[in-house]
Amino acid sequence: MKKLHILLLISSTLLAAGCGENEEPGIPSPVFDARPEYVDFYRTAWEQAKAHIKYQPGLAQPLYMDEGFRDEAIWIWDSEFMVLFCKYAPKVFPGIQTLDNFYYTLHGNAGSPLSVWHPDNPPFFAWVENDYYKFTGDKAHIKELISEKQFLQKHFELFNTMKPGTKFPFPICNIGIAVEYKGIGYNWNSWQSGMDNTPRKREMPLFWVDAISQQALSALYISRLARVAGDKAVEQEYKDKYEELKEKVNRYYWDEEDGCYYDIREGDLSRTHILTPASFWPMLAEIPSQEQAEAMVRFALQDDKLGGAVPWTSVARDDVDFDPDGNYWRGSMWLPTAYMGIKALEKYGFFEQADSTAEAILDHMWQTYSQYEPHTIWECYNPSKPEPASKATSASTRVKSVKADFCGWSALGPISLFIENVLGFYEVDAPSATVRWNLHQSCRHGIEKLSFGNTVTDILYEDGVVTVKTNRPYTLYINGARYAIHRGKNTIHPTI
Repeated sequence: MKKLHILLLISSTLLAAGCGENEEPGIPSPVFDARPEYVDFYRTAWEQAKAHIKYQPGLAQPLYMDEGFRDEAIWIWDSEFMVLFCKYAPKVFPGIQTLDNFYYTLHGNAGSPLSVWHPDNPPFFAWVENDYYKFTGDKAHIKELISEKQFLQKHFELFNTMKPGTKFPFPICNIGIAVEYKGIGYNWNSWQSGMDNTPRKREMPLFWVDAISQQALSALYISRLARVAGDKAVEQEYKDKYEELKEKVNRYYWDEEDGCYYDIREGDLSRTHILTPASFWPMLAEIPSQEQAEAMVRFALQDDKLGGAVPWTSVARDDVDFDPDGNYWRGSMWLPTAYMGIKALEKYGFFEQADSTAEAILDHMWQTYSQYEPHTIWECYNPSKPEPASKATSASTRVKSVKADFCGWSALGPISLFIENVLGFYEVDAPSATVRWNLHQSCRHGIEKLSFGNTVTDILYEDGVVTVKTNRPYTLYINGARYAIHRGKNTIHPTI
């Protein structure tokens, strides 16, 4: 359990009183003179996220981040992605604490007054735990997860052993369990995968490329977190599991002719050639070689694939089922899969492509916010014009828009993509006291009150000069060049 009383005090104060402009305690303040409206949009995302802090007695962590869909349920994959913006304000937003409501319910016999809507939702807790650890440096939490409670290992094994008909001593979605591991891969279904009406369903029964790749991702990061915890046995065990899954993904799911990963049909193991962002989960899991990754990049950029003016569509634009108005997972741009794909590109050094698609997404979100009423942040976005996506409720009925005020995972755009890709602070690492900055903007820009571990720093670029203020020393890399930052004020003249 993680300092719930402190979070409860801070968060309840925020909820009751709100925070004034530039005065949010514990939340970084970005600077971006080229598009100051993005800074306002960033603040809007945090304000909407505050409304998603809920209190529910009887939960392992009563104060938690609600995804914004059903009050009586919690979702694994929504909660996982919400951690990836909550990491910027860990003393204010209970992102990582929210995951305890799955750990203790699924693996600690805690029970739950809320439904765990899909226990077989995408299983990548270890990835987000690692990302959060890089901001907090909380080694005690990692030791608890790996060595004491073993929650991450237990969830990895649960995903391998669940199958249709599996029962739980707490309420779940009436759709039931779909996942089943069959050696070469995982049977699954669209709802459980999170991509509800995806065109991938037309080729079922399948082995789903995202399921096996997310398990590989989990094994990879369990191994790395075990190293942090000093547990060599678990580190080696999950390194071996990762290598086994990596070999399977490359053997069965990689299409050499296309240069891409796809789902495979269960019957003959042939690849479906249905392109969605799910094809990039192997890249996030560091499965492809550099050569394979280079082949995949074009699919994120081409106008007839996942690219275009609004990139990271939920199915390729040349797919027969692509809907120019989105229709949920049949063309919409979704922040979780877009964020995943952008981070996958970064893993292989494709920063220019990652940043350009992130900037296009943030601009599309802003244009939608400013032009479409109500002015808010949406569940997913129209891939063709600045509007929220459509959603079919039946074969003949379509609602105009999806859920509003969805911060929720859509805050990943105005917060995380803004900081990491538009401003360029793509890596923060509290354990090594390091910040890596891809300085690629020419205007006055930077970030104030960026916190990691016990360090709080301001980093600002203006007219060729970088000014850094900090309460503790750390190392700043600017476009690969190393600078030792001392306590107090530092002035740098970087070569750009």
